[in-house]
Amino acid sequence: MPYVSVQNLTIEFPLYHLGARSLKKRILARSPLRLRQDASNRVVVSALRELDFRIGPGERVALIGGNGAGKTTLLRTLAGIYQPVSGRLEVQGLIGALIDPAAGMDQESTGRENIILRGLFRGLDEATSESMAEEIGAFSGLGEFLDVPVRSYSAGMQVRLSFAIATVMEPEVLLMDEWFLAGDADFRQRAREKLERLVEHADILVLASHDMGVVREWCTRAIRLEAGRIVADGPVEAVLAA
Repeated sequence: MPYVSVQNLTIEFPLYHLGARSLKKRILARSPLRLRQDASNRVVVSALRELDFRIGPGERVALIGGNGAGKTTLLRTLAGIYQPVSGRLEVQGLIGALIDPAAGMDQESTGRENIILRGLFRGLDEATSESMAEEIGAFSGLGEFLDVPVRSYSAGMQVRLSFAIATVMEPEVLLMDEWFLAGDADFRQRAREKLERLVEHADILVLASHDMGVVREWCTRAIRLEAGRIVADGPVEAVLAA
């Protein structure tokens, strides 16, 4: 049964090129809460600090908070992109991540080649992956650009391709950042319809967004982050009101 379990989770990123001792002191003095010096004498940013929560089947959870609160960092950690420096993380179930449009994309390969490679990586055979490429190509509306190297795509074209690849298979645990609203009006409408189907069929949804309309429509629970810590966790309206 799908679930997400987080216990005392901490994520830190080292700041390099801060060799001068006086510079380190000035930086640490200005932000004593999120910056510290670790055992290796490096200045590190505490992106997430001692998080504890559990998400069970059927839950629709919004991650909310201001810029820099830690929403996307938490999504990437749940997706396995970042590794905790301490604490425990368990995610049970097939994960679908709509986080970074460029993640896992080979810029020198064509859109079609990227689709086929992604299918093979997910354990599909070559024939199924090629069939999936046709489906994704039609949904993304890339036309002849499907056989052009991805490095020549506009930002909007990359988003459309990434979205189509990420949503072709229905996950049990769906992780989403708000970039999915990018693109032209026609694509946004088609994307929204597909997302609504994904959200409906997913066992668990975790959504990071500043759009409280979307949060109210799709989510039943909200986790508010501030400076990498959880400051509120509960029903959406209760957390938003607070």
